[in-house]
Amino acid sequence: MSGHSKWSTIKRKKAKTDAQRGKAFSKVIKDITVAAREGGSDETANPVLRTAIAAAKAVNMPASNIERAIKKGTGELPGVSYEQVIYEGYGPGGTAILIDVLTDNKNRTVAEIRHLLSKHNGNLGESGCVAWIFEKKGVITVKAENTSEDELLELIVEAGADDMQQDDDLFEIVAQPSVFEQVKNKLQARQLKIESAELTMHPKNTVKVNEKEAALLLKLMDALEDHDDVNRVYSNFDIDSEILERLEQNDAVSSGVYFRKNKETTE
Repeated sequence: MSGHSKWSTIKRKKAKTDAQRGKAFSKVIKDITVAAREGGSDETANPVLRTAIAAAKAVNMPASNIERAIKKGTGELPGVSYEQVIYEGYGPGGTAILIDVLTDNKNRTVAEIRHLLSKHNGNLGESGCVAWIFEKKGVITVKAENTSEDELLELIVEAGADDMQQDDDLFEIVAQPSVFEQVKNKLQARQLKIESAELTMHPKNTVKVNEKEAALLLKLMDALEDHDDVNRVYSNFDIDSEILERLEQNDAVSSGVYFRKNKETTE
């Protein structure tokens, strides 16, 4: 991993715990419920629901849980009514923070988000203050073991993807939402193992942060991700891989392993 590291990359390298898997379940259930409520229960006609179900299967969620979440969304079963809210703010070093929330109590959630930002040297901003920095993209990660870079690049360009980069044993493919499903289908047709596939908010530009800012920023991102109402967190930070290694060695990041050096691929 050279140059800079995005939050999505760092999250993939975090140590997985049972508690984190539990949180992954609750977040995916919310995604499914909201997708079914807004677009119906037919996943063939509801691409957002189809993506949410794929994410649920990726974390080994039982089919019965998925079915219940869909029925809660369509009103066939009683359940909590969630509202999607996007909060915008700033983190250490002037980085942009975009927080995607699903909540049943906006007043409670905004107060708690404001507190987390303030506690970690950030602040909540006005609506629109940083949203312009991000654009919706489809991001697909594929295991590098079954394909070469040249072969995969040729395939995704033909499918209409925008960009691709390698991160250790994974290729990360970026595509416009309009061709996201098309690119994913092409990869599946070649029987390539898809590790993750999601619609996400990609920053148009990044902000490089120093070591002190990076330590504070990663603690903030982790705290936001751990909040029960937070569904996704996006940022435009740029952290050198050398800084991430030092943070790990010095235990500067409070919990979890944010960067594990793979000696076989970096030496």
